[in-house]
Amino acid sequence: MNITKESIDALNAVVKIDIKAEDYQSKVDKELNNYRKKANIPGFRKGHVPMNLVKKQYGKSVMIDEVNKMIQESLSNFLIEEKLDVLGNPLPKIQEDFSWEKEDFSFEFELGLAPDFEVNMKPKKAIISYKIVADDKMLADQITNIREQYGKIITQDAIAKNSNITGIFINKEKEIDKKSTFKLEKINGKSNIKKFIGKKVGDVIILESKKLFTDDHMLMNILGLSHDDAHNFNETLQFNIEEITKTDLAEMNQEFFDKIFGEDVVKSEAELKAKLKEDAEKQFTSQADQQLLNAVTESLIENTKFDLPADFLQKWLEVAGEKPLTTEQAIEEYNRSEKGLRYQLIEGKLSKDNNLQVSYEDLKIFAKSFIKTQMAQYGNPNPEEKELDEIADRVLTNQDEAKRLSDQLMNEKLLTFFKENMKLKEKKVTYEEFIKEVYK
Repeated sequence: MNITKESIDALNAVVKIDIKAEDYQSKVDKELNNYRKKANIPGFRKGHVPMNLVKKQYGKSVMIDEVNKMIQESLSNFLIEEKLDVLGNPLPKIQEDFSWEKEDFSFEFELGLAPDFEVNMKPKKAIISYKIVADDKMLADQITNIREQYGKIITQDAIAKNSNITGIFINKEKEIDKKSTFKLEKINGKSNIKKFIGKKVGDVIILESKKLFTDDHMLMNILGLSHDDAHNFNETLQFNIEEITKTDLAEMNQEFFDKIFGEDVVKSEAELKAKLKEDAEKQFTSQADQQLLNAVTESLIENTKFDLPADFLQKWLEVAGEKPLTTEQAIEEYNRSEKGLRYQLIEGKLSKDNNLQVSYEDLKIFAKSFIKTQMAQYGNPNPEEKELDEIADRVLTNQDEAKRLSDQLMNEKLLTFFKENMKLKEKKVTYEEFIKEVYK
């Protein structure tokens, strides 16, 4: 057997495998002997079937199987030995005059090769690294919400500016019959608010849905609509009032602080604000980090230039999935996935060049930390190390879960690497400013 590689260009090559009869004949003979021992052919005792009959019945299919096994094994070994970094899988070239009736065979496989490139870690424009801070307005709103949560509900006779209103929204044509509760302060516009003020339980109000609430997204929950339907909804609504209440806010005293954080953890309004600010900014960090990772990814893809074996990959996509694709479908799929492939190659090179690997030991430590955090949420802040080890081992036997945790850990390693090596510019923003800038 002889294997050779012909380079077409830097990104494409052809591997040729020549197989002669002596390369596979002994394996075929051995397999046919096994067939002979097991064959049940009428007129012959088991194990005494003449070999020429076995060859006639099974010889061709056994030979084809053995040759295909040799092709797969030899091609795989060749790629490893030659250290060929291929994209997709080798594609067999169609031979119009091929026949299994011959004794010697030649097979050719097209290869798409990964490009050689350097990652551009120094974009001309610095990447914004957001630091999200909890401002006074956010903290004041959060404190008010918590005081409402622990406050006292009081029934009102008529709707006033401070009322919580419960009732049923009805639109027969759109099959809406939805009971909801909202604050009057969430109603948009003086004319709409005027329709509510002074109304009592049992009264009916006719409303127009467009711009009814200060936030258009409220229609999703209030009327039970999808996001798109809520934005396009413009109908007349009948609202039947069923309940009117107000909330007396909980007093800011030690009993209140203890209910939220535990006994004597917080002892004043200033400490409450500091604790809420700390907790909020911890949560904001994960959002800012994800945004930074997205921005760095886009920068690396945009600024790291290299070619791909596009024609090969499009051909490979035609046959790679469960269902074959047409040439047009394969081109569309390639165009959709090209950026993802480019980033996979960039990430792979960064990981290799900078030893950003995830070992099993790293993964187990990460899994134990994740499990410990979850256990703390359910009232067990200090589990024994043996218990953590056993749970982590069980979790990591699940391939899907292990991959999910491995991807999370790899993202953390990459994020740390990017913060240390990319050209970044920190920008402090409130959460509201962050949402406006990032999600526009």
